[in-house]
Amino acid sequence: MVVKILLAGLTLVFTINVHAAPEREGWKLVWSDEFDQPGLPDAKKWTYEVGFIRNHEAQYYTKARLENARVENGNLVIEGRKEDWVSPDAKAQKAKFTAASLTTEGIYSLTYGRVEVRAKLPRGRGMWPAIWMLGTNIRTTGWPKCGEIDIMEFVGHEPEKVFATMHWFDYGKGKHTSLGGNLPGQKPSDDFHLYAVEWFADRMDFYYDDTKYFTYPIEKAGTDEKNPFHKPHYLLMNLAIGGGWGGQKGIDESIFPRQYLIDYVRIYQKK
Repeated sequence: MVVKILLAGLTLVFTINVHAAPEREGWKLVWSDEFDQPGLPDAKKWTYEVGFIRNHEAQYYTKARLENARVENGNLVIEGRKEDWVSPDAKAQKAKFTAASLTTEGIYSLTYGRVEVRAKLPRGRGMWPAIWMLGTNIRTTGWPKCGEIDIMEFVGHEPEKVFATMHWFDYGKGKHTSLGGNLPGQKPSDDFHLYAVEWFADRMDFYYDDTKYFTYPIEKAGTDEKNPFHKPHYLLMNLAIGGGWGGQKGIDESIFPRQYLIDYVRIYQKK
């Protein structure tokens, strides 16, 4: 699409690449963002985590700041930056790094279906991008009772491996429990790849492109109403810097800025 804008006697011409999300055999598209409109992410689809959130990470997550989250050239760009940052709120928190975490909390959630994200991951020590989901009841039940579905995690100190992990509360053992899988021998920072989960009532199947590399039986989280994986979850996409896992080998401060590129997000339900 070619758009013309008349401003102070000047005609500005720029191109927006608009493409429709395709149907997938056996599935119906119910929600998507193709990231075709330049500027800040669509506020009707995304909100933000703000501040220092979890895992002793080094970055401050900013809100609606183009330097950290923007749509350009048909991609969502989540950018990690090394800069002297002071939060604009009354806390005036100081940080050495900034980034962004976008979520659909309070906007969109799903129970069962297929979530797929085409993304190119940032390389370098300290990088920790993720695509994941949390139970919508996290504000009342807390984590991990709400459940967590990690569709994709990547850490820069293991640059040829992608991870998928499930987290829940084991009521029998009275503690947090997790189970996951990983796919070695990949190059997720060299090009775009498709990360997906197919969530059914009895299992979840995790994919890297067309390779299914981990299956999680949902009954592992219990067979009663406390099982979080029969309840709605919302989506998150973030770039963490350092932290408990991402920072195990330190942060290479010479690599910044670093960009996490997302071509699209598509959510399907079974027909």
